[in-house]
Amino acid sequence: MMEGWKRVKIGDLGEVITGNTPPKKDPANYGGDYPFIKPTDMEIDRRYVTNWEENYSEKAFKRYKNSYIPPKATGVVTIGTVGEKIFQADRYCFTNQSVNVVIPNESYDEDFVYYVLKINLPKVLNANPGTASGRHHVSKSNFCAIKIDVPKSKETQRKIATILSAYDDLIENNLKRIKLLEEQAQLTYEEWFVRFKFPGHETVKFDEETGLPMGWEKVKLSKIATFMNGYAFKPKDLGDKGLPVIKIKEMKNGLNSDSPRNCGKNIPDKYIVENGDILFSWSASLEVVIWLYEKGLVNQHLFKVTPAKGFGYSYVYLATKNSLKIFDSLTTGATMKHIKRKELDFVKLNKPEQIKMNSFEKIVRPMFNSIINLSKQNQHLKEARDILLPRLMSGMIDPSTSSGQVVDKLEGGSLKYEVNDSLGMVAEENSEY
Repeated sequence: MMEGWKRVKIGDLGEVITGNTPPKKDPANYGGDYPFIKPTDMEIDRRYVTNWEENYSEKAFKRYKNSYIPPKATGVVTIGTVGEKIFQADRYCFTNQSVNVVIPNESYDEDFVYYVLKINLPKVLNANPGTASGRHHVSKSNFCAIKIDVPKSKETQRKIATILSAYDDLIENNLKRIKLLEEQAQLTYEEWFVRFKFPGHETVKFDEETGLPMGWEKVKLSKIATFMNGYAFKPKDLGDKGLPVIKIKEMKNGLNSDSPRNCGKNIPDKYIVENGDILFSWSASLEVVIWLYEKGLVNQHLFKVTPAKGFGYSYVYLATKNSLKIFDSLTTGATMKHIKRKELDFVKLNKPEQIKMNSFEKIVRPMFNSIINLSKQNQHLKEARDILLPRLMSGMIDPSTSSGQVVDKLEGGSLKYEVNDSLGMVAEENSEY
């Protein structure tokens, strides 16, 4: 062990609290103002939870107030997605019984505790004794007994956390920018194609029979793009030589070291997905996303969506995404939700005249270009952070001498960042914003 470090148990870091789920049979337990964070609300490799499905009521708060956790506490999933999900609270909140929360005592820096638990997630997974159901479950006692290495000095802990937080703070800022751009694009689509409040709408005549502006028409979803099923990979097709295979999990969370790869089998090029392509999962989880990672191969539970001639990329993406509520009402399958290709035609869209389509694309496509660029920046930042994390947490790098810093600034209308650390790495990315 490095000089100045010590070995402790997770339980030594502070108070450990396991969450609760108020009885669902009593609706009065829900609908209040107290955030209720569950593993399904957490995103893999994201520090904070920004959206959650449910809140505790005042009644539930009074019953479970002893498990109300403060900002800066760190929650680790110990049932189900063990070894994958972790979050740091940015507000007072509750968690459910699948999460053990560490509230650091005065000997430990709160942000450092988040990172030391993050680097030790594999140990949490290994603490699973196994259950008859096969579901991962790490008890509170087993969780608290996990041994980890930490600096003795709280100041050293703080310096380590400051270096790593600089990366995560910029990642979070980029995610907020991405969300704003997505919302702006969504609102523009609704204004133009749902409420018909496009530029110049005041002087446009409407067809009394269709209710649409003159020159517009109703079209089936299947006519605005091709929805191609991915390749039906078999276990023998997977290995570690070829392109990564994009499944529903990868579509939602991105690629990681555990993502499957093609064994080198020659798969037709039509199944290749490039950065910026549109993907639509039609099975189990209905979602539409822009693929923001390296080149990969799409599997059979996803549609690769390619705009048809005359239809803009932005229009196709937003129209498909806006149709999810309709798709959800059409889902079939007793054990797995899915939609049939023919059901795409149940969705009818308002197609404008080509000039209007081109005008919309000219306004909205730059928003998506910025989203793609910001996402690339985040990938570079995560890579740099993930290289530093084990080195700082093992004592390989002395945070007192590290020049680790992230500079986020606007230069001439372009977002520019630089990442510097004691390893001499530099990453730089520009994005028109």
